[in-house]
Amino acid sequence: MKIQNPFRLGLLAGLGVLVAIVIGTAVGSLATILTYVGAALFLALGIDPLVSWLEKHGWKRGLAILTVLAGLLAVVAAFVLAVIPVIVEQVGNLIDQAPAVIDAVLSGQVETWWDEYVPWLPYQTALTNITSFVEDNIQTITGGVVGTVIGVAGGAFGVVIVLILMLYFVGSLASIKRGLYTLVPATKREKFIDIAEQIMDSVGRYVVGQVSMGLINGVLSIIFLTVLGWILGEPIEYAALLAFLAGLFSLVPLVGTITGTVVISLAVWAFDGFPAVLIVAIYYLIYMQVEAYVISPNVMNRAVKVPGVVVVVAALAGGTLLGILGALIAIPVAASILLIVKQVIIPRQNEL
Repeated sequence: MKIQNPFRLGLLAGLGVLVAIVIGTAVGSLATILTYVGAALFLALGIDPLVSWLEKHGWKRGLAILTVLAGLLAVVAAFVLAVIPVIVEQVGNLIDQAPAVIDAVLSGQVETWWDEYVPWLPYQTALTNITSFVEDNIQTITGGVVGTVIGVAGGAFGVVIVLILMLYFVGSLASIKRGLYTLVPATKREKFIDIAEQIMDSVGRYVVGQVSMGLINGVLSIIFLTVLGWILGEPIEYAALLAFLAGLFSLVPLVGTITGTVVISLAVWAFDGFPAVLIVAIYYLIYMQVEAYVISPNVMNRAVKVPGVVVVVAALAGGTLLGILGALIAIPVAASILLIVKQVIIPRQNEL
């Protein structure tokens, strides 16, 4: 092929590369906003089946949305009410014990204990090393604390933004879909609508299924911890909070239940000791097997029909790219891709 004007071709190619760089930079700058929008849309698609179910039973859409959102806010409030007393109590205990710790250091009790149990490291050497480390890294430590506080505040702000966007998406989901469908050529619109509706239904069923597994784990956990407290003669400390954490961790595919088991076992070990921690660890090990081979297959097969190997690969890839959010949305995304492959790509290949 003969190039008539090499300069023009090079200029257009350079402009194309420049535009691509600008678009990539813009997308990178808007990554946080796009993540908020994606999370809100994902939650809205998960809530929509509940809203639609209430609509089918005679509820007006506005009232159905308010009812579902009120239920979600009640769950968030329950978590806050379960966590805040624990934090307040632990901070209070720390404040109460601070004078005793200071007196122990000043009176030499800590040095005596150190010399008895750590004789291979002189106490004054360890104290000097710790003091030097703190003095040399005071700016880094302070910056880390400030960064953590800012990160927590940013996370709380992000949650509020996601909830607001979710409310908007749930309320205007029908109009958003109609507007999206009008952008598709009329000749392909019917097929596009069919596939899009199947994908959105799949996402909604997946969210409902994942929440169902979280509820099952949370309810069984509170029952088990309560009964265990009766058997041992002492209530398990913070049983309601631990049960809530069990249900919350179950929302994360693959690693959620394992992580929750480790966290809960460590908490029981710290607050209740032996043999409670052993019994709790055995219970959750058994529950993980039941969830993996009985609960999860039955719930997920009704939600999204995705092969097991695809679930593992998708969850790992999503978690690597977007963290917890990526792990949550990876499975419905994989189900959507499989649906497109089966209903679009394979039929086209068969026609060739």
